Amino acid sequence: MRRSRAVAALAVAAASCAGLALLPQQAQAAGSIHLYKIYYDSPGSDRGANSSLNAEYVQIKNSTRSAVQLKGYKVRDNAGFTYTFPSYKISAGKTVKVHTGKGTKSAGHVYWDHRYGSRGWYVWNNDKDKARLYNASGSLRDSCSYNSTRADYKMC
Repeated sequence: MRRSRAVAALAVAAASCAGLALLPQQAQAAGSIHLYKIYYDSPGSDRGANSSLNAEYVQIKNSTRSAVQLKGYKVRDNAGFTYTFPSYKISAGKTVKVHTGKGTKSAGHVYWDHRYGSRGWYVWNNDKDKARLYNASGSLRDSCSYNSTRADYKMC
């Protein structure tokens, strides 16, 4: 009798663990708005030129099944530099790059200077930093950090 209770208890525990193991996969299946890539060490020798500033970016991905309005979402680094999204709708399965330099908003591209004037210099440190993505109500949605000079970018 004790043995059957022990076996039953183990079966319940295993079933509980199996259910918990599925939760992260279920959450991923639902999708999210998340940080996808940080290109923190822009290529080229035109240090400080707009083309070099725009080669530095953070990329956000919509892995949900529907378009999402990003107005009011924020991207922030460790130093507190913050980009706030203007009205921008990201389609299901698509990405948008937030470039550091100047430019004109288009499909898949927004620019740090859009509402605040040019940032004027790089945002992402070349050795280590942390990107944070906040939704319009100020809740942290995702973060991605790097600590390496061996690569120019980090896939989040």
